[in-house]
Parts: sequence; C-alpha cells; structure tokens
Amino acid sequence: MAKHSSIPKGTRDFLPQESLRRAYIFSTIRSVFRLYGYQPIETPAMENLSTLLGKYGEEGDKLLFRILNSGNFLSGVPADALHQGEATALASKICEKGLRYDLTVPFARFVVQHLNEITFPFKRYQIQPVWRADRPQKGRYREFFQCDADVIGSDSLLNEAEMVQIIDDVFSSLGIRVRIILNNRKILAGIAEVLGIAGKLIPFTIAIDKIEKAGIDSVHTELLALGVPETALERLTGVLNPASQGVQVPSVIEQMIADSEIGRKGIIEMTEILKYLSALPLKSEVVINPSLARGLNYYTGTIIEVKAADVQIGSICGGGRYDDLTRIFGLPGVSGVGVSFGAERIYDVLAELKAFPAAMEGSTKVLFINFGRAEAMRCLALMQQLRAKGISTELYPDNAKIKKQFSYADARQIPLVAIIGEEELSSGKVILKNMVSGEQVVAEQAQLADLIV
Repeated sequence: MAKHSSIPKGTRDFLPQESLRRAYIFSTIRSVFRLYGYQPIETPAMENLSTLLGKYGEEGDKLLFRILNSGNFLSGVPADALHQGEATALASKICEKGLRYDLTVPFARFVVQHLNEITFPFKRYQIQPVWRADRPQKGRYREFFQCDADVIGSDSLLNEAEMVQIIDDVFSSLGIRVRIILNNRKILAGIAEVLGIAGKLIPFTIAIDKIEKAGIDSVHTELLALGVPETALERLTGVLNPASQGVQVPSVIEQMIADSEIGRKGIIEMTEILKYLSALPLKSEVVINPSLARGLNYYTGTIIEVKAADVQIGSICGGGRYDDLTRIFGLPGVSGVGVSFGAERIYDVLAELKAFPAAMEGSTKVLFINFGRAEAMRCLALMQQLRAKGISTELYPDNAKIKKQFSYADARQIPLVAIIGEEELSSGKVILKNMVSGEQVVAEQAQLADLIV
C-alpha cells in the first residue's frame, strides 16, 4: 500500500481550475495597478531576520518563520545554551534568516538598498507569497499571497484617495460589493493621550482592534489593565462603538480630542481625504470607523480596511500610511502609503458568490480527436493555425476509443471538439462539435478558425 504524503498545515495545493481562478484574480488586480502607474518589483522569499524582527510588534515576531543556518547550525552555540530551554535565545543563535511576514517591510528595505535606481515618488506593486506561523482557520493560512500597491516618497494625502480609488476599481472589476472603512492612527493617538496612556499607544490599538471580534466587554478588561480609568471607559464606549460608523468623523471624537494636537492633525487629514473622495464617482461605500486600529506597529496616519458586503469573512484588503519606516534601514524622513489585497480571501468570496467567469482564460478551447497517425498529422497543422490566432487547442495524444476521448473533453470542460477521421481527411472537411449544446457543423478545414468565436 502506497504511503500517503501530505503538506504542512496552513498550506494548500491548487488544482488547475483553482490556479486559473487565482490567475484571474491576480490579472485583474495587476491590470488596475498598472492603470494607476504602479511598477512591478519582486523581493526574495527570505530576508535577514534583522530586517524583519521588531517591525510587526511582539505578536508579529512570534509568527515569523525562522530558517536554520546552513550546515552545522549548532556550531558556535555554547553547550549550556542548549540545556537552558530558552527557545527564543537559541533561535537567535541558529537562525539568521526568516520567511517574509508581509511585503511592506521588505519593500522599505528594497527602497533603501536601491535608492539610486528608483525615482521618488516611487509607485510599486508586488504580487508574491508571504508566510506566518499562525493558527490555520477559514480564510487564514500560513502561506498566502499578498497583492500590494505602495507609493513612497510623498506626504500628499492625494495618495490615500488614490488607494481608495484602486480598491474601488479592483473590487468593481471582480464583481464584489465592498465597504471601505477608514480611520487615522493620529486620531487614536489623540484618544490615548486624552485617556492618559499616550505611552501605551501600541497595546491600546491592539486592544481596541479586537472590538468587533471579542466584544466591548473583553476590550474594557484589557484597557483597565493598561491603566485606563473606569470612568473614562464609559466615555470611550460611545466613541469606539463600531455602530458609530459614518461618512464623516463623529463629532463626539472631535470633542474628545479637541485638546490633543496629534488628534486634531488626524481629523484634519481625514477631513481632507474625505473631500477628495467626495469628488470621485466611487461605486463602493466608504465609512469612518473610530474603532478601526489595525495591529501593525508601523502605521502612523490613515488606516484602511475592506470588508465584503455579501459574505461573512474577515477583511479582504487593508493598508495605511507609514511614516519613516525606512529610517530603520538608514533612510529617515521618507513617508509611504499602501494597500494589500488578500488573494486567498478574495478567492473564497468569489467562490461563495459564484462570481468567477464561466470561461477562464488559459483553458483549452478545442480538442482534436486522435484517429491515428495520418489524421493526427493533419490535426497538428490545423492546430498551429488556430494557435497563431490565439485559440488554445490540444490533440488527444493516444489513438484511444472515441468515447474515452470525448469523456476527457467533458472532464476538462473543453467546449469544442474537432473531428478529422479518414473521410474528413480525404475530403478536406472537419466536424466541429459543441460539447455543451451537442450541435455539430461540417466545414472546410481552412475555415475552421472562422467557426470558433
């Protein structure tokens, strides 16, 4: 009995139809990126851990996949270190590289490393896999693709408006209704300042980012542990209630952070972005959600999250403004903003909505039946003529029973079958059968391409 092999949890194989569908998603997103002038780049699957560590917060660092050093990775490690049971300390000695956690931090490294080869503002897109040692569940995988667009080297809030346009265009092209949710980390910083926990902004944002999933009571418990007075929590409940989403910054927020300089700056930024968006014919709904925080540490301004309107699933796109991310690589004072589309969740949404196109580009359109050597030779010549006109074709490789060849066409969902038997070979004819309707037509072989739409 053959031993069954498997793949690691949180990873997946993709069958031909799934691969074609994923290619459709990537192609759609890529075409929108190019419409807005974004250029493609690629970065290695692995980065030095020094590039990755400390950029995603403590929780993010725990989710990094580390790669053992080549060769005798234990060489140079003190013997006592092996027996101390301190995994983190040991990992730092035997792992110098890791799989990338996202595409944004490697992009910041890329910008600094290739500073003399790019022009600011630099608009790039990148469609590649990333890896996170997360607990696998529906819509969450350990290996998944991100489709990122970023512009770096510009402080203009027009870039944020363009990101919303890109999101709107991508999901409109895919046929997915979405809600685009906005907030600003400066507004959240202003709230933290008013609450007296300005120095705990990161744990504060991590806590409130859980409101929709964990509920307000659970978040209250975390905030009390951070030192937020119980009297302030009552005020905070109305401010951060997800139900307070709307098309402008809530007045209760403006009042609460009126004395916070950074908070007021966040409101000014959000107001300017909303003015830009009001001039655009967007198809998607855009709302402000004061409880949106997004957990990544490097966001400093606008933050964006996108939810599917007709499918219950997590965010399918997100992003935001990050100031000075390149400083850690030696280039201070460079601001960027970007969004990342989650290909896996977009796939799941399209599958649930049954919204994939019926005919996927790349599948075979015409199968030629194989009746033997002489007939196959004629088919080969005709197939080249069809391929020259962009029509995908294949010849069944074996002179098998015709029923088997037709079953193959059915299983592959090939819509047309071309038949050149002994009679058609001598008469210069071809029979073209529609596998969906069952209709057959007889035509001159030279006119075959004209019959295929």
